[in-house]
Amino acid sequence: MDRKEVAIAILYRDGKFLMQLRDDIPGIAYPGHWAFFGGHIEPDEAPEDALLRELLEEIGYVPDSPSFFGYYSENNVLRHVYHAPLTVELDRLILGEGWDMGLLTPEEIKTGERYSEIAGQVRPLGRPHQKILLDFIERAL
Repeated sequence: MDRKEVAIAILYRDGKFLMQLRDDIPGIAYPGHWAFFGGHIEPDEAPEDALLRELLEEIGYVPDSPSFFGYYSENNVLRHVYHAPLTVELDRLILGEGWDMGLLTPEEIKTGERYSEIAGQVRPLGRPHQKILLDFIERAL
């Protein structure tokens, strides 16, 4: 099985972290879980270019200069993780992919779940996404 490579973004504002509630569709990775915005890196595409393309598609936002945070590899997926401040209000973002989005607090990240008004229920964070955020909170803030 080929390894998939994705570029994902830790976007933060006012001590909170922007996450997407993924669609609850069988067959996708982490259905119905809170996860990062970002996505697959196309062949011959630089990871940062993929990140900016995916963010534009998913939320209509491109950070000025995302910084590289690290690599995370799990289950044949290599995640290229970047971070940047979110410099616009949440209501300026246009959700183009996913079920919901929100700014999660460090407490919600540690607990591993967050309520979604759109879903009408508490939904879990994807495990790798929770680990990456906990690492980021510990090392980068």
